[in-house]
Amino acid sequence: MRRGALYAAAAYTLWGLFPLYFALVSEIPALEITAHRVVWSLLFMLVLMGALRRHAWLGPALRDRRVLLAFLGSSALLALNWFIYVWAVTHGRVVEASLGYFINPLFNVLLGRLVMHEQLRPAQWAAVALAALGVAWLTWHQGALPWIALGLAASFGTYGLLRKVATLGALEGLTLESLVLAPFAAAGLIWAGWHGQTGFQHADIGLQALLVSAGPLTAIPLLFFGAAAQRIPLSLLGMLQYIGPTLQLLIGVWFFNEPFAGARAQGFMLIWCACAVFSLEFWLRTRATPAPLPT
Repeated sequence: MRRGALYAAAAYTLWGLFPLYFALVSEIPALEITAHRVVWSLLFMLVLMGALRRHAWLGPALRDRRVLLAFLGSSALLALNWFIYVWAVTHGRVVEASLGYFINPLFNVLLGRLVMHEQLRPAQWAAVALAALGVAWLTWHQGALPWIALGLAASFGTYGLLRKVATLGALEGLTLESLVLAPFAAAGLIWAGWHGQTGFQHADIGLQALLVSAGPLTAIPLLFFGAAAQRIPLSLLGMLQYIGPTLQLLIGVWFFNEPFAGARAQGFMLIWCACAVFSLEFWLRTRATPAPLPT
């Protein structure tokens, strides 16, 4: 249990510190950073899978039409989520990006109701209503929808829904998604490089090394997350997930000096209340559920 909690905290901490990494490569266009992340993730995952000798799943997965269709969709959503996040960080919108991951669990609940026809409990409806009120408040005072936050929550929430359909683990799933996206990413990088339009070829060796490191930086938190999910209850994993957006918010305010006061802080407070209601209800319900009898 203790080791699982540490693995989960490590995964969410690394995800929370991602803005610092993307700030270091911010002189590269967001679309190119996303393409590099896809290509180097695939190379890292192939090396990792080879070292672990976990390749028997690939043949059956490629022959299963249902799995392939699910991963075509999840790959597109993952690329969209990565691009929005990178664009947000490199354009000084880290605080709004953190909002997307605060509301993501609540968006998942709403997706479960709309798509899976799951019945929501009163506390869940209250949490969703509070989050909607917070988004409406921010929209009213900013004069525009917080599209970065909503785009991140919608893309990652729908991505999670599609991953529930496919029965591949985190590492296998990321490998297959990288295989789907890599031809497009590599073709784009080659075309841009042929025309002298990539930042990579004009960057110094340090920046090039940072772009290559996107591969392990993508996979290592997933390794920690997968190890945590096997060791600790879902309720604890769900509560620890707020480490990531909290760190992103603090980095946005303290490191990047993004504004966070007045109406913006009030909107966040409403959404934090929604997260608290959601987490407390989930924790109480999990504690009230009797443990299964041994067989």
